[in-house]
Amino acid sequence: MLEHMKERFENNHKRHPNTSWESVKRLLHDNEAYLFAVEMMEETGGEPDVVEYEGRLLICDCSKETPSGRRSLCYDREARLARKKNTPVSSAVEEAEKMGLRLISEKEYYYLQTLGEFDMKTSSWILTPGEIRLKGGAIFCERRYGRVFTFHNGADSYYGVRAFRCVLELKQK
Repeated sequence: MLEHMKERFENNHKRHPNTSWESVKRLLHDNEAYLFAVEMMEETGGEPDVVEYEGRLLICDCSKETPSGRRSLCYDREARLARKKNTPVSSAVEEAEKMGLRLISEKEYYYLQTLGEFDMKTSSWILTPGEIRLKGGAIFCERRYGRVFTFHNGADSYYGVRAFRCVLELKQK
C-alpha cells in the first residue's frame, strides 16, 4: 500500500510541493491509526495522496471518480434508519468513521478540484453543515462543464454513481 502511495506522491508533486515522502512515511509509520485509515482509503478505491492545504498536511481521496468501493450509500445513520424501503447497507458518515476518517468539507473539495479534475462522471457526498442536515438534506459535489457544483439531496437518497471522499489530517507528535 505504501509503495502505491509513494508512486502517487512522486507523480503528483503539485499537490504537495513543500513536503517530502520521507516526512510523510515517518508520520504514517509512527501512527497505526493513520496506516489503517490510509489502507482503507486504498482498498475502497480512493487512491489516497498527500495534499498541502491551508498549512495542514492532509491525505485525500484523489481517485478521478468517486471511490468505487463506497457507492450506493445514503448520507448518515439517521437517514439510513429513517428510510422505509430499499434501505442501503450503510451510510457515508458511518463508513468514514469505521475507516477512521471524515468526509471532505466543501472548501477542501473545491481546493482539491484546483489540483486536478475529479468526479467528471460521478458525485461525492461531502461534509454537510448542521443547519442543512437538520432539515433532512445533505450536500454533494461534482465537476461538469468545466466547473465544480454543489448540490443537495435528501440525506436518505443514494445512487450507484455517488460515494464519498475522505480526508485524514496528519499531525506531528
